[in-house]
Amino acid sequence: MHRQPLLDALETYFSRHPAEAETVGPFRQFVEAEPDCFERHLSKGHVTGSAWILSSDQQRVLLTHHRKLNRWLQLGGHADGDPDVLAVALREAREESGLHDFELVLPGIFDLDIHPIPARASEPAHFHYDVRYLLLATGDESYTVSEESHDLSWVPLSEVPQRVQETSMLRMLEKCQNIQPGIA
Repeated sequence: MHRQPLLDALETYFSRHPAEAETVGPFRQFVEAEPDCFERHLSKGHVTGSAWILSSDQQRVLLTHHRKLNRWLQLGGHADGDPDVLAVALREAREESGLHDFELVLPGIFDLDIHPIPARASEPAHFHYDVRYLLLATGDESYTVSEESHDLSWVPLSEVPQRVQETSMLRMLEKCQNIQPGIA
């Protein structure tokens, strides 16, 4: 089954983060129940892949001021049928930033989130089942703003709480700081 690698990764994630059962349970149920969970056409929701990208000095995170949602967020996007969600997160990170060189900081999933996406034009309101990975930029950190963003910015980790309001973004910041003792 093409969903089994993600289901296995969700199980591993849950074993590391049992306090997140309220997210992992519904996420797992969605993936088990929906054979098309990686397809954007699934109108109730779909799996997305995201990247929390740290600078090489591990003191900044690359955020996008998302054009459609008009908020500062991590980079990421739709799986569009690809069940390899890490590959999706890496593809989206490259497409949305112009950066090419990344290193996976942790094996497996860094964070999970289920969040609503408002209706827009012909697209109904739906949910993104977002799988997030922790990446380190290892090459040139000069980015290019894509048409999906108003802007990109390397934000010092200490300034993330002033830039974002989403609980899940602050949770990733906290996880990042707990995993990397040298991170501010």
